[in-house]
Amino acid sequence: MSAHEPTSITETIRQIGRQARAAGRELTRSATGARNAALEAMAVRIEANAGAIAAANAEDLEAAREAGLDPALIDRMELNEARIQGMADGLREIAALPDPVGAVRDLASRPSGIQVGRMRTPIGVIGIIYESRPNVTADAAGLCLKSGNAAILRGGSEAIRSNRAIAEQIRGGLEDAGLPADGVQVIATTDRDAVGALIQMPESVDVVVPRGGKGLVERIAREARVPVIKHLEGVCHVYVDSDADPGKAVAIAVNAKTQRLGTCNTMETLLVAEPAAERVLPEIGRQLAEAGIEVRGCARTQGLVADAVPASEDDWATEYLGPILAVRVVDGFDAAAEHIERYGSGHTEAIVTESYSRAQRFLREVDASSVMVNASTRFADGQEYGLGAEIGISTDKLHARGPVGLEGLTTEKYIVLGDGHIRS
Repeated sequence: MSAHEPTSITETIRQIGRQARAAGRELTRSATGARNAALEAMAVRIEANAGAIAAANAEDLEAAREAGLDPALIDRMELNEARIQGMADGLREIAALPDPVGAVRDLASRPSGIQVGRMRTPIGVIGIIYESRPNVTADAAGLCLKSGNAAILRGGSEAIRSNRAIAEQIRGGLEDAGLPADGVQVIATTDRDAVGALIQMPESVDVVVPRGGKGLVERIAREARVPVIKHLEGVCHVYVDSDADPGKAVAIAVNAKTQRLGTCNTMETLLVAEPAAERVLPEIGRQLAEAGIEVRGCARTQGLVADAVPASEDDWATEYLGPILAVRVVDGFDAAAEHIERYGSGHTEAIVTESYSRAQRFLREVDASSVMVNASTRFADGQEYGLGAEIGISTDKLHARGPVGLEGLTTEKYIVLGDGHIRS
């Protein structure tokens, strides 16, 4: 080993951080066209090497099954043909989005004669720590690049082969476009100490975004010495109001739970106003049973849904990420809002109602990063919101909230334009 080679995990991460900081300076100076060209080159490489990515993913999946990992986690890991193509398509969608960097707003003249406004700028170096979903490697790299940031990516050990295979195409695309490959670096080691080193390097990392289970996010928030954009859980609710259209209520509730089980925007608790319960719960229960969903309900729910089992206090606050749904019949709007305030995680909440006034109250009064009227919680997604892709869904209230896309990966600085002006 030469004197210049890293001698520990900490030094390895520090070296990655230094490389990212240097690459970030180049990316900040790069033209939009160059970054878009790199995104297209990444997409082309992913398509051309889809077989290699799928083979690496198959090895990860086999190892995960042998290790007895949860089926929901394995589902999130899988990269089938459609998901691999989706990564390429997502990169092209990001390239087609307006570049936020350099955008100026609120430029106005002051009585002194100067003009004052705000300009969007890259944050700098973004560390992203994630579990399970290897497609995050492409999504995160694309969003960071488009917004002029360097990225340090640390995926879970369960998907290490997939992440490496995708990162190879990402870095190749950067080089194809004449941009520094170190603009995107994937930490190759699965050593947990690498995470600890990454989140304690404010000299090299400007913000950390954890994507994963509650334990991971809590650890990052507790130990990080750099700012964190996070969400802990997705305990999402659908509230069926007394004035709900039964057809809409059934369709939305079933979709919100069954369209995909292992995602943070999947409904975990269904609340139904007592006047609507007999109209909607038996049919919702029937369709959930057909989909293999276990209903854990209150006493009133058990009287309307066949095979429903009693819900415990813990069920109301649980993010199942699997085929279980908590269901509660409530007296009305105020009781539903109180339940959401007590047990919700601030992620996504939805109301089904034909009442304009209650819909407006729900939008105003319910505190979450996404609040919906007559729509499935599964729409809480960067692509569905027109962001191209997302780094994650933030339940924080500062800087970025909800799906974090390009704008959430930039910050603002004041700019002042003068013509020899001096302050008297």
